Amino acid sequence: MGRYVIRRLLQMIPVFIGSTFLIFFMVYALGDPVAALFGDRAPDPATAARIRADLHLNDPLWKQYLLYMGNIFRGDFGTAFNGQPVTELLRSAYPITIRLTIVAILFEIVIGITLGVVTGMKRGRPIDTGALLLTLIVVSIPTFVIGYVLQYLFGVKLKWVSPSVSPSAPFNELILPGLVLALVSLAYVTRLTRTSVAENTRADYVRTAVAKGLPRRRVVVRHLLRNSLIPVVTFIGTDIGALMGGAIVTERIYNIHGVGFQLYQGILRNNAPTVVGFVTILVLVFLLANLLVDLLYAVLDPRIRYA
Repeated sequence: MGRYVIRRLLQMIPVFIGSTFLIFFMVYALGDPVAALFGDRAPDPATAARIRADLHLNDPLWKQYLLYMGNIFRGDFGTAFNGQPVTELLRSAYPITIRLTIVAILFEIVIGITLGVVTGMKRGRPIDTGALLLTLIVVSIPTFVIGYVLQYLFGVKLKWVSPSVSPSAPFNELILPGLVLALVSLAYVTRLTRTSVAENTRADYVRTAVAKGLPRRRVVVRHLLRNSLIPVVTFIGTDIGALMGGAIVTERIYNIHGVGFQLYQGILRNNAPTVVGFVTILVLVFLLANLLVDLLYAVLDPRIRYA
């Protein structure tokens, strides 16, 4: 297992370099950062030249990337156009989005997997048909529609929750936004778990466990569920980064100043240092989540062994 972890960590290095370079290239190819800094006003040529020299914008793109990566390894992600260091924006935004993602992942695991197991073991029955229809409806409705409807219903009409989230964003205020963020992924987890469980119920090892007289609970938990969860764990692992980076709509609806909000503001204002800094951290999140998923394979399926 140790060799496998080291090998996977080494494989992550070229992936990280290639991903961050593409992001750096695409963001800085969107337009002139200096022109975006001044907005509609035409910058003074001398001032614009000095800013470009300070930001190394006159250097080739590969050299700008090397300078940027060198600063990252020293903990310097640059400075946003408003003069605030990007590291401060990261420290303020990422804890909020991490809490929101934790709430969303819990909804996916608890509700999605439970519903998927129940419907998979009762394939073809009314509960299975109803769950499939419900998940199809959830997937078909855009997230911003669900977000505004639930905000109006539970926040304005019933007043069970606050319509917007306070700046500190505690866990109790993130329950409704977390549910909105998780709904589409929850529907996919339910359908994926249901399909995997339904296929494995006909497997030889499940029939053998039943024939040996093992309790139904042990057959489901120790044999059926562990093997059925491998594709589900793969989806949830890749979904962690997608939830953190794709929370723009949810954070806008509930006024959450997290990663999605900062990315939206950075893209809107063509604030390249902010966008590149936040997306660089998201790349690391994706890589670490995939590493964790690979390690969980060996836990779920004892047949999998890593040299």
